[in-house]
Amino acid sequence: IIGGNAYLVLRQTYHNNMLVFHARGEGKTVGLAERLYSVKDVFESYFDLKTGLPYKAVRDVKEGTYKKHDEAIFEQAEGTVYSTRKDTLIKVPPNILDMVSLLYYIRSLDLRTIKPGDVLHTITFFDEEIFPFDIRYKGKEEIKTKYGKIRCLRFDPVVEPGRMFDSEDDMTIWLSDDKNHIPVKVRFELLVGSLRIDLDEYSNLIYPLE
Repeated sequence: IIGGNAYLVLRQTYHNNMLVFHARGEGKTVGLAERLYSVKDVFESYFDLKTGLPYKAVRDVKEGTYKKHDEAIFEQAEGTVYSTRKDTLIKVPPNILDMVSLLYYIRSLDLRTIKPGDVLHTITFFDEEIFPFDIRYKGKEEIKTKYGKIRCLRFDPVVEPGRMFDSEDDMTIWLSDDKNHIPVKVRFELLVGSLRIDLDEYSNLIYPLE
C-alpha cells in the first residue's frame, strides 16, 4: 500500500541577518491511508553553513485529531535550547543537533575511511527532550531504484524500543555512496507492520548521482 509522500528540500536563506541553510521536510498520507488516518508532518531546520549546527528547528505535526507545534531556538555558545511551546530554557550538551540537521550533518562527514561496525555518536534535541543518537555503519550495499542500481552506505540508527519499535535495530537508512550522500531508501520495522520509503525523484545535486 502506498501510504504517503515525503519531500526534503534544502535552500539558503537568512536567519537573524546571517546566511544559513534551511531544510524543510514534509510527510503526508495519500489514498487509503489518508482516509483512514490523515497525517501531515512538517519539520524544518535552520543550521550553520560550515558547522551544520542548528540555530532553529520547527516541528508542526498533524496526525488525526492530534496537533502539535513547537519551535526550538538553539544557542550553541551558551549550551541552551529554548522551547516556545513549553516556554522553557533547557541546558544541553555541546554540538547538539535536531533531527533534520542530523541528516545533513551525517551527509557532510568524510565517510571514505568509515568501516563496518563503526558507530557515529550524536546528541539530538527532539520532542523537547535530549536524546543521545548512535548510528551504526553496516557497510556497502546496492539498492535497486527507478534510476537503476545505486551503490549505497547502510546505516542502522539505534532507535528507542517501545513507542513505535520493537527493538533498537528496527530502522535502516541507505545513503548514496558518492559525494552527494542522498537518502535512497529508508526502512522501518514497526510494532505493527513495516514501512519503506524509496527515492522517487531528485534534482539540483552538486555532483552527478553515481
